[in-house]
Amino acid sequence: MKKLSKADIKQEIFDLYDAYAHNKLERREFMEKLSTFAVGGLTVSSLLSFIMPNYKDNIQVPIDHQDLKTETISYPSPKGGGEIKAQLSRPADANKKLPGIVVVHENRGLNPYIADVGRRAALEGFISIAPDALSPLGGYPGNDDDGRAMQRQRDRDEMLEDFIAAFTYLKNHPECSGNIGVVGFCFGGWISNMMAVKIPDLKAAVPFYGSQPTAEMVPQINAPLLLHYGELDERVNAGWPAYEKALKENDKVYEAYIYPNANHGFHNDTTPRYDEEAAKLAWKRTIGFFHKHLA
Repeated sequence: MKKLSKADIKQEIFDLYDAYAHNKLERREFMEKLSTFAVGGLTVSSLLSFIMPNYKDNIQVPIDHQDLKTETISYPSPKGGGEIKAQLSRPADANKKLPGIVVVHENRGLNPYIADVGRRAALEGFISIAPDALSPLGGYPGNDDDGRAMQRQRDRDEMLEDFIAAFTYLKNHPECSGNIGVVGFCFGGWISNMMAVKIPDLKAAVPFYGSQPTAEMVPQINAPLLLHYGELDERVNAGWPAYEKALKENDKVYEAYIYPNANHGFHNDTTPRYDEEAAKLAWKRTIGFFHKHLA
């Protein structure tokens, strides 16, 4: 069997996976369409294996990292799903109150990649909380396909309330300074935008390739925004011009970057959509943004 590399994957396959990952295609239709690319030594199983997430080999910060204190906590979300479980992580040697970051997952629950991002944020000197919006349904099930199916069972606005409640939890945490930002990916990017709309005292919001709020909502935003988009992500990028227009018209503070030749999901280092250069630059900008606005 041919060993695949990113160069073997046509853009159409990335687009096809994006449609499947965002519930635009059922699995059967996705597999049928994927089979049309199984030529020249490629098989459907090899293509599927290559484009699906590989969490096992791509964890950057282990859960037992010696420089961190990481634990699973629960907090109430009375307007959302009730009792929500989350990963809470902070530097083990912290001797003062820390700024906080809410880390928001994609459309499949708190998978290992997002939990890892939460720990990466903690290593940078923050107290981070990474909630699992699948908590009312039993939590992330261990694979993304089932996770996506479970998340479709929940109301999007109720999940937004779960992450707003995470902000409140951090705000009241004795180890948090009260200066809190949010970073989110895909679905979490939309949540990040909406938390900026809904929370007047949010200090910073960093949506990665997230859908945008309506122009009518933009006047409510107080937090500075740092927005990351992949150039090839036509689906999400379609909403950016109108959003930018509304941000400018309302004199909002924002920075926006569109990363050349990057796909939706370019920060996720567990799939071949990962773009190392774009991901590292976007994360460097993100951490700098949080240090600036949460200090």
